[in-house]
Amino acid sequence: MTSATHASASGTSAMMARPPRLSLLRIVEMNLGFFGLQFSFGLQQANMTPIYTFLGAEEATMPLLWLAGPMTGLIIQPIVGALSDRTHSRLGRRTPYFLVGAVICSLCLFLMPYSSALWMAASLLWLLDAGNNITMEPYRAYIADRLEPQQRPAGFLVQSAFTGLAQCLSYATPSLLVGFGISQNLVDLNGIPVIVRIAFVIGAILSISTIVWSVVRVPELKLTEAQVAEMAAKPMGATAALAEIRDAFIAMPQPMRQLAWAMLCQWYAMFVYWQFIALSVSRTLFPDSARGNNADFISASLTAQQMGVAYNAVAFVAALALIPVVRRLGAKPVHAVCLVASGLAMLALPMLDSRVALFVPMIGIGLGWAGMMGNTYVMLADCIPPERTGVYMGIFNMFIVVPMLIETMTMPLIYAPLLGSDPRNAILLAGVLMLCGAVATLRVRTEVAGT
Repeated sequence: MTSATHASASGTSAMMARPPRLSLLRIVEMNLGFFGLQFSFGLQQANMTPIYTFLGAEEATMPLLWLAGPMTGLIIQPIVGALSDRTHSRLGRRTPYFLVGAVICSLCLFLMPYSSALWMAASLLWLLDAGNNITMEPYRAYIADRLEPQQRPAGFLVQSAFTGLAQCLSYATPSLLVGFGISQNLVDLNGIPVIVRIAFVIGAILSISTIVWSVVRVPELKLTEAQVAEMAAKPMGATAALAEIRDAFIAMPQPMRQLAWAMLCQWYAMFVYWQFIALSVSRTLFPDSARGNNADFISASLTAQQMGVAYNAVAFVAALALIPVVRRLGAKPVHAVCLVASGLAMLALPMLDSRVALFVPMIGIGLGWAGMMGNTYVMLADCIPPERTGVYMGIFNMFIVVPMLIETMTMPLIYAPLLGSDPRNAILLAGVLMLCGAVATLRVRTEVAGT
């Protein structure tokens, strides 16, 4: 950052009222909406590849059918983040975006399992990810707004814990429904299992209800007169928001730029994992049913979802356990260790042909996932100016979605010639990239905004 930027950030910080300290219970309540949001993401991660497979998709084209996530994130999140920095309404700066996004998300979750063709499922995924992205970065900015710097690690790691818990339950829901007596082989006319349809309905209810709980129990702080005056002096509208994004890119703190390389490796890897883990497990456990709508593939999909339950449960516990560790050692070295654990776990997965053994590497993947959803945001919040939290959170999401977009475009090209059309090799590639992400994380030079 330049000295002028530092002066501006310091002056603005002085005008901002210091947020009051919150109890751990209030920090948990303010993150409850993130539980509903991540339950939705978990349903996508666990079920979109099976849904597409049931509707007739080919393995090599799977990344293209997942294109909605990176594209909507790339377009929507920076703009919404910048707009939320400039929004002044009775509900607050961030809350209107939470509510609009949650409504869109709930409607799409309800409709998804009724898809009658690939184009319908893919279209609904675009709308679903749009709703999720409208909510996501204003929610992260809300955490940074509402908590003083010393409480931000707790805020973001509680958010990470809710990510683990929500995705744990979303992955587990179909298996739990089987445990309650619903046959896993009972399917609707479109070939999608009934247990998947019920899981999506549960997600639709949670998406809106948890957001409402959070904004009612822990409302945004009222803006000070100085903040309102500063906001009023800024130009409004989409054009102004795009200009703000451009200016923020130019003034981006150096640690944030350096984080981009670590984010490229870890999110490319995680996107590969989500897309190919069900296919990899199917190829390992049921070699004769790697393709097609049959009982063995449904069984393999449930196993992959149960593995997701395991790593998200680890992530839930790890995120809470990491709070004092990150406070003492710092987010950077802790995150590097988490990524190493995840990379080694992914490298081990294709070597295991026992259903029980497949669950052991979930410990490492859970540690990596906890770090990805918490530590990187601790590192980010410490280096960005507070008056630009929304726009920088939105830009930072580009460091997530651009790797996903690159993966979407490159995997269909390398899947046959380099990976032998074998989803197990895709998981190996993901493991190597996680290790590269750990090295890139250690190269980040941390600094605090305004210093």
